[in-house]
Amino acid sequence: MKKITIGFVTAILLFSCGKTKKEEVVNNQEIKVEKEVKKEVLQPIDNEAIENAVIYEVNIRQYSEEGSFNAFTKDIPVLKQMGVKIVWVMPIYPISTTKSKGSLGSYYAISDYTTVNPEFGTIEDFRELVKTAHDNGIYVILDWVANHTGWDHIWLKEHPEYYTKDKDGNITHTVDTDWTDIADLDYNNQEMRKQMKDAMIYWLQEEGIDGFRCDVAGMVPTDFWDNTVRELKKIKPVFMLAEGWEPELLKNAFDMGYGWDTHHKMNDIAQGKAGVSQWDKRMTQIDSMYTKDNILMNFTSNHDENSWNGTVQERMGEAKEMFAVLSYLTPGMPLIYSGQEYDMNKRLLFFEKDTIKKEKGVFFPLYEKLGKLKNTNPALHTGKNAATYKRIQTSDDTKILAFARNKEEHKILFIANMTKDVMSFNIESTGKFKDYFSGKMIEMAPNNVYEFKPWQYMVLVK
Repeated sequence: MKKITIGFVTAILLFSCGKTKKEEVVNNQEIKVEKEVKKEVLQPIDNEAIENAVIYEVNIRQYSEEGSFNAFTKDIPVLKQMGVKIVWVMPIYPISTTKSKGSLGSYYAISDYTTVNPEFGTIEDFRELVKTAHDNGIYVILDWVANHTGWDHIWLKEHPEYYTKDKDGNITHTVDTDWTDIADLDYNNQEMRKQMKDAMIYWLQEEGIDGFRCDVAGMVPTDFWDNTVRELKKIKPVFMLAEGWEPELLKNAFDMGYGWDTHHKMNDIAQGKAGVSQWDKRMTQIDSMYTKDNILMNFTSNHDENSWNGTVQERMGEAKEMFAVLSYLTPGMPLIYSGQEYDMNKRLLFFEKDTIKKEKGVFFPLYEKLGKLKNTNPALHTGKNAATYKRIQTSDDTKILAFARNKEEHKILFIANMTKDVMSFNIESTGKFKDYFSGKMIEMAPNNVYEFKPWQYMVLVK
């Protein structure tokens, strides 16, 4: 059998070559063809990679019927279609059974920080997940639970001094919570801090992950994060996401925090409890609380919101699509939670097995378009060299939200009717723009009258 080598490409910069074999018939002869296929070689995460990123939260247990690493790994190229640059993997560690909730327990009641839950697969399966993500230009961050462990963790037997205790000397769960399935860690203990840091280092050095999303980060002393992240960065660049809003978390340790108040304003506006003026106050609050290079994560759902506070449909109703678009257009990094791309309209069970039904509807193509815009247009950059946000005046600023994002010669306008009523209005903007979703050219002028249906929006690109 004759062997032909076709299309050899030298690996440079971001790409390397991998071989694939394929049988072809040429002149009635079967010929084995060896082709060189480009695979993306992911560079260490940096400010440039972060500024145009979309983040995806994967709930491995509920993502598929199998609830496995392998089932999710197969779909990583699908995430790339939506412009995802960072995958946040919810806790993958073994779950404690002592005092556990439900039949499967909480992902956040961990019994071992350096192994994987056999429910999801093996460590080799997880390594394939990381490799596949990296091959597709996607970074992987792990959910890290530093505030507490489950009641089966070996530290409870070998190092009870690592835990907080009540007045009677009994190890207790975190005060003022109903987290009875976890044991609270005592950050006055320096040896425990070292063990926690070493466990995080394991995942960086041995398993090649790119950072962490840190659960209830504000409940852990900030100096622990500052000191630990400093050590992590000696090993490799990392991306750190805090489940918290506190500005001090973003000063040294974390690259991004939760935009909780932004999210709450979205819910309130959708439910008629607030209007555009409250949105404007929130934008002013962000400017006053955070530095220009701080990043907040924008979201219409996440695992807590979905399971405990309701689906996007329950909380936002007919406004859900507009707020999804707004989460990409407003300063920050947009989040997609598992199932949102498939129009999921159910609360996923938290302590039991559940499944996301994967049928494309409205949101998959919407996220594809938004992901492309976020990835490619500097007017949506965030972080160190962020695009500006400037409110644009309309004839009814209590009901119509209009703003511009600018960076260098790039400009994007967002205009939305933030009510359940039909609205007619003018907008103080001039120039020719392309409607990003329809492709039509729009001539903007202050004397033009626009009529928007309830929750209608427009994204204009110049």
